Amino acid sequence: MIRNLFHRRTTLADALDQEDRAAVFAFRAMLAALRHPEPWKPGCARDIAVRVGPFIERAHTRPGDDHGPDIIAVALQHPGRSHSPYGPRSRKLGWLRCETAKILGLWHPSYAVLTHAAAGLDLPDDVGMPPAHYAVYVEARRTDPRQGFTLLRFGPYTQAQDASRDADRIDAALLGRATTVRPGFRVAARPGPFNVSDHQLFTDPYETDAVALLAAAVSTPTI
Repeated sequence: MIRNLFHRRTTLADALDQEDRAAVFAFRAMLAALRHPEPWKPGCARDIAVRVGPFIERAHTRPGDDHGPDIIAVALQHPGRSHSPYGPRSRKLGWLRCETAKILGLWHPSYAVLTHAAAGLDLPDDVGMPPAHYAVYVEARRTDPRQGFTLLRFGPYTQAQDASRDADRIDAALLGRATTVRPGFRVAARPGPFNVSDHQLFTDPYETDAVALLAAAVSTPTI
């Protein structure tokens, strides 16, 4: 009987050891990734790990909204699947301006246990990153989208809805004239990210009426 009891305990211990072993391996992988994160470099399109308070979150990067090596634009993502909700509020924060000092490195799956989602929490009201800026581009394009040029640039907009509103206003002003403003091209407006590096090419939309400036631009004879 003692032999049978010992056998049962040994079998149970072996089963627990397998579970414990998997947990230990996962914990070691997470520690190794934290101690030796894969370095992130500007221009890299892979997801990154960023610090949000005591947590680490997954983030997409967006080229353009940068200012030297110190700021990039990111969108925080659920660690499991894109567009998955963090919690009951399912808040969409959009693009944010992230200090590169907050970047731990490239995202590693083992970081998932260190996220708000893993703790069953929503993202906090203050994630420590202000909204990224937006812009409106008035473009003249041929049938081949690779052929064309940008007629006007408006930005920065602090709100995405402001950029979308002005893009709609410009398209409404172009109604019926989109293909005659620049012969051989179709002119249209689209909202997009504000490229801080090219800030000198943009017109401040809060100081200038976009539609009025468009009217002046399209009245200029084509060279």
